[in-house]
Amino acid sequence: MQNIFFSRSPADRLMHAWQQRGLLAWLLLPLSLLYRMLMNCRRGLYATGWLKQTLLPVPVIVVGNIFVGGTGKTPLVIWLVEQLRQRGFRPGVISRGYGANVDEVIEVSEHSLPADVGDEPLLIALKARVPVVVGRRRVQAAKRLLQLHPATDVIVADDGLQHYALGRRLEIQLSDARGHGNGWLLPAGPLREPASRRSDFYVGNGVLPAAGGYLMQLAGDHAESIADRSQRIALSSIPAGARIVAAAGIGHPRRFFDMLAAQGVPLAQTIALPDHYDFSDNPFAALAADFILVTDKDAVKCARIESLTSDRRVWAVPVEASIDQPLADHIVEKLHGHTTA
Repeated sequence: MQNIFFSRSPADRLMHAWQQRGLLAWLLLPLSLLYRMLMNCRRGLYATGWLKQTLLPVPVIVVGNIFVGGTGKTPLVIWLVEQLRQRGFRPGVISRGYGANVDEVIEVSEHSLPADVGDEPLLIALKARVPVVVGRRRVQAAKRLLQLHPATDVIVADDGLQHYALGRRLEIQLSDARGHGNGWLLPAGPLREPASRRSDFYVGNGVLPAAGGYLMQLAGDHAESIADRSQRIALSSIPAGARIVAAAGIGHPRRFFDMLAAQGVPLAQTIALPDHYDFSDNPFAALAADFILVTDKDAVKCARIESLTSDRRVWAVPVEASIDQPLADHIVEKLHGHTTA
């Protein structure tokens, strides 16, 4: 199987270096110590009240990570929203909208463009069918959400573990198989905060977190045409002998490729695109393939590009998160002010 890294960026090379304490990490360690000092100072200012933390009239659940880059927050947020809805809550979601080109606070709709609101918030809005508001300042985004949808009784913050200006009822910290990398803070390592940073709940994407907690598994068993999402095919029904290529523009593309391999999909080639790749340059134009499988996150961008929607080879593989059921019950207990067992 051929593996292609599409325009590997300096950030991608750094991510690789951050898995070990090599020469580059040691050279950057003094900057990490400075970063830690500034981070501790900032946290102290919030703890002592010098910097104000805003508490909203409804509880806030922050879903985040201390590892730089994607760990699978979007499917976790979608899962959490559905679990809250099933238990009688009316959730809404706020997000920074990574990659968005606008500075104001705006609500995401099914007609929004990924360039305006970010690919992940758009995917959440389309999949979870709840109000989603994006803004660089989470507090303003949350206030706008409550203004537009006053029936909202719980807010899920997509990312924002380090956004201390936003008060929160509880935190869910997500990790994946990369763990804490080399264990050092930025820029010598991949951590935004120390590995000892505490949260209410810990979820591991594909592997149990080192701190203990809950296992999240992502799986998809079918593909949907990006031109017509009602047109589906089971992954197991892709014709034998077809040349299948998988492409992913997410924080950790290998996770998508491994999931497909676990489903028994014989991949002839994998293409690791940069995270939040905008597909302005069509990477599939000269590609020899019968099926091109992309992530849902990539599909929301591909669906806005005519040259890709007209390419009948391109299919999205939606994934769903499954998590040990007690997590949802324990979250609701915390929201109601009870302690978990």
